[in-house]
Amino acid sequence: MYPPHLVAPMKAELTSVGFTELLSAEDVDNYMAKAEGTTLVMINSVCGCAAGAARPGVKAALSRSEIKPDHLVTVFAGVDGEAVSKMREYTLPYPPSSPAIALFKDDELIHFIERHHIEGRSAEMIAQHLQMAFEEFCGEKA
Repeated sequence: MYPPHLVAPMKAELTSVGFTELLSAEDVDNYMAKAEGTTLVMINSVCGCAAGAARPGVKAALSRSEIKPDHLVTVFAGVDGEAVSKMREYTLPYPPSSPAIALFKDDELIHFIERHHIEGRSAEMIAQHLQMAFEEFCGEKA
């Protein structure tokens, strides 16, 4: 577990742009049971690829895209362990990965970006990837 003061700015990077934190397994189950429309889930982490590419890429995609997911939620690996474990049940068959980015339609996983698709890529590349996913899965014809 990381100290709260260490991760607070990393959490704020997402909550400041509209993400809702899911802090427990119960929060995740309750959210997913009621999920309607599209939801972008950011499995946040303290690693360098989260700071250097994933969080900035997600924020850029959201700020640039006309078509966006209906809802934004986040869980934090190494901090909110119960919530992350529960969310990973919803992202099966993908193995545990953090950071990672998932897109759901209602409670069905429709797109997943694993850590190995984040590492070594720029925030710009991740933003472009997400913008294409938003267009494909979040638009009216999706």
